[in-house]
Amino acid sequence: MKKQEGRVIYLMGPSGAGKDSLLDWLMNHLPPELPMRLARRTITRPSTAGGEQHCGVDAAAFERLRAADRFALDWQANGLRYGVAHAELAPVEAGAWVVVNGSRAYLAQALARFPRLTPVHVTASVDTLRRRLLARGRETAQDVEARVQRAVAFQPPTDAIRIDNDGTLAEAGAHLLRALAQLAGRSPLEPRLSGSPPRSGCE
Repeated sequence: MKKQEGRVIYLMGPSGAGKDSLLDWLMNHLPPELPMRLARRTITRPSTAGGEQHCGVDAAAFERLRAADRFALDWQANGLRYGVAHAELAPVEAGAWVVVNGSRAYLAQALARFPRLTPVHVTASVDTLRRRLLARGRETAQDVEARVQRAVAFQPPTDAIRIDNDGTLAEAGAHLLRALAQLAGRSPLEPRLSGSPPRSGCE
């Protein structure tokens, strides 16, 4: 049997597209026929801040790690630094598929580092993005509109998997599973009901 080739699945998308929710859905519904692991990120915010399970460090510690070449990928967004350690992506060399919660602005650098990288662009209609961002109440209407216009201006690679997340999360998740199954050369897959693959810990 031919050995499976490793691959980085690089999820990205604008604020309001529901990327994080879709990523959680994916990792909790992966069927056994399509095993993947989620790369844990190192972020300059406390580990107790909520949201994703991540390795929280301060800015000085992050820079020390970066200077020591501990990251395979690292970028800055929304006032925070994000890094993915080499150890998190090492399984790719052994034929594994690893999912990275990435940044649109960093895509070119990520592709240069991992030629076998598959971009997944999670998006939604302008009206949906605007409504979701306004509902969060974190930004002014002007700031929200600026985010929406940046989302409209972004052009993903032509070979990127596009997921329109205007409907239910289950619909978007099923669409993504079908696309990944096709990428793997498999027949359509049924999502499992619950449970998620183990995530590796901080270094």
